[in-house]
Amino acid sequence: MMEYLYIKSDKERGVEATFKWLSDELQELKEALNNKNQAALEREFADVIAWLVSLANITNVDLEKVALEKYNHKCPKCQQAPCTCEFIKIKPNGPVQHL
Repeated sequence: MMEYLYIKSDKERGVEATFKWLSDELQELKEALNNKNQAALEREFADVIAWLVSLANITNVDLEKVALEKYNHKCPKCQQAPCTCEFIKIKPNGPVQHL
C-alpha cells in the first residue's frame, strides 16, 4: 500500500531526506510516549511504520520478507519462542545489551 501511494514522491525525496523524516517521526513518538497520550501514540506509531516502509521501498528492501526471515517465529539470538534472553542496561541513557 505504501509503495502504491508514495513511491514516486519517496524516490524523488531520496534516501537521506526520507531517513530524516523517519528520524523526526521517531522523536515525535518519543514525545508521545512521554506524554502517555494513547491517541498520539497510535498516530505516531503509524507514522513511524509508514516512513520506515517508505525508506525500505526506495532502498529495494522487502521489509516483510527480511523481518520474517530474521524473526521466523523465534528470537534470532536464543532461538526460542517466546524469547528467553536476558537484557541488561549499560547506562541510564545508553544502549541495552542483549546477553
